[in-house]
Amino acid sequence: MLVQKRSRESESASKPAPAIRVRVKYGSAYHEIHVNSQANFGELKKLLSGPTGLHPLDQKILYKDKERESTAYLDTAGVKDKSKLVVLEDLKAQAKRCLEMRRAAKSEQASKSIAQISVEVNKLASKVSALEAIISKGKRAAEDDILSLTELLMNELLKLDAIIADGDVKTQRRTQVRRVQKYVETLDMLKIKNSMSGLSLKKEEGRKEQQQPPPPVPSSIVTTKWETFESLFSPKTSSSTSSATSSSNPTPRLD
Repeated sequence: MLVQKRSRESESASKPAPAIRVRVKYGSAYHEIHVNSQANFGELKKLLSGPTGLHPLDQKILYKDKERESTAYLDTAGVKDKSKLVVLEDLKAQAKRCLEMRRAAKSEQASKSIAQISVEVNKLASKVSALEAIISKGKRAAEDDILSLTELLMNELLKLDAIIADGDVKTQRRTQVRRVQKYVETLDMLKIKNSMSGLSLKKEEGRKEQQQPPPPVPSSIVTTKWETFESLFSPKTSSSTSSATSSSNPTPRLD
């Protein structure tokens, strides 16, 4: 099969191709188009887009009852000045183009959503690093902070799971999912280390309390107690002395 090949060198060396006027029918209307004689049918479709209102990809051009490809050249197909052509609306091509446009719009929206989620994940990642630095030094972090960060990351993971994407956008989504999962796993490990750190701190406090000497007892309190103890068991000297005195003195007789 013979295929015509045109290079830029041959086109520049030759004289400028003359413009021709072709008559194109669309529906019940006719349109006269001035086009380069060596142009291809794709360039002719672009010129027809204005008067017909059809997108170049939604057009089907017939010449001599045969559909012509967009890459085919006019002069090679035998198109000359005042040649008549017919343009039709290609419904299948139009449906395909609309589907591709919708797919591209969804892909673009998905890419924007992933970019927004990535920004939020970066913010949460810095907080995870801050908690990791605190706990790695043996200090105890607030458990509510760990739980709150885990919940926020899980919310971002749910957003990623809801995104439907193909191709490169799907790869971006998978990368972000792995990032979020990694940070959640890190928080799980930090939660365990944090709880162990709390137990060790409690044990250390208990040891310190055991090692502290008992507080000294005030001497006044001890003296008072011993005095009370001695008073309970010592004899009552005043009462015995008075009874002895009364018994030694005889009772006088009254005659």
